[in-house]
Amino acid sequence: MKTAIPDSILEVKDLRKTYHKKGGSAEAVRGISFAVPRGEVYGFLGPNGAGKSTTISTLTTELEPTSGEIWLDGRSVTEDPVSARAEIGVVAQHNNLDRGLTARENLIFHARYFGMSRRNANRKADEYLEKFGLADRQNDYVRSYSGGMAQRLKIARAMMHTPKILFLDKPTTGLDPNYREILWCEMLTLSRESGTTIFLTTHCMEEPEKLAQHMTIVNHGKIVAQGTSSELKALVPTSTIVTLRLAHTEEGFVQKAEELPDVTRARLQNGTLAPYLDRRQPDFDELFRWTESLGTSVLDMNVKETTLDDVFVYLTGKGMNQDA
Repeated sequence: MKTAIPDSILEVKDLRKTYHKKGGSAEAVRGISFAVPRGEVYGFLGPNGAGKSTTISTLTTELEPTSGEIWLDGRSVTEDPVSARAEIGVVAQHNNLDRGLTARENLIFHARYFGMSRRNANRKADEYLEKFGLADRQNDYVRSYSGGMAQRLKIARAMMHTPKILFLDKPTTGLDPNYREILWCEMLTLSRESGTTIFLTTHCMEEPEKLAQHMTIVNHGKIVAQGTSSELKALVPTSTIVTLRLAHTEEGFVQKAEELPDVTRARLQNGTLAPYLDRRQPDFDELFRWTESLGTSVLDMNVKETTLDDVFVYLTGKGMNQDA
């Protein structure tokens, strides 16, 4: 058995996953390494197609990696996947509930599979069915559930056996704000009281900014940045972001913006130009005159402090919902 790094529940070293298909192959995960501190909420972020779901599938034993090492609490996941599954909870993107069972039966079956007594399984099922607003529909077959109800049940099921690490792949998709708050209250309680580590991927950047202590950002199957929220924000060359929504735009505007004094980088997305300035207070008159010299005009201007979403776009060149 490998000796774990102190305070790390999960260690990944040079993980790779290549899909082979007719006419060639595609490397979805390209040699990533990271360690997840025990008992934290850990954000794993990237645009669509960046390799997040493939990574989670390998970490949770759903897929076998092409190469690399995965250690869960000091044990090799690849060498002993059966033992690893007992320590893992997963809320996947797809609906993997048993549609031929009721909500309550889904929870009880899951708990019993992981060795819980029938009494404790029923007690926890009562608790989670009530908390997630499913008690009145607990004896209905899952096939009759709406997408939001099914998502709530998937989350409750993953929590039933109190896993050491809980993987949440876009868990709040389809949830209304009320149940989103309930979810995070339960997640943080589980982490605080049971020491469960939360491994989160999401397209809602407010969640990791508010909840995650450490984060990794991936793009095209590689890690582009790691750190705390403040450390990641420090990667952007200014704490102030200026966005200019223009009457019309051209690709050449980016190069022209980067030629301006104090501009270190610029991006153009959906008709909005964002110059990154290395000073805190922009010269608005200068910006207006400059846009007029381009033969366009400013329809709207916004100035804001750097957020994780800005860091994300700065590092990947894409918004969270854009394809990689």
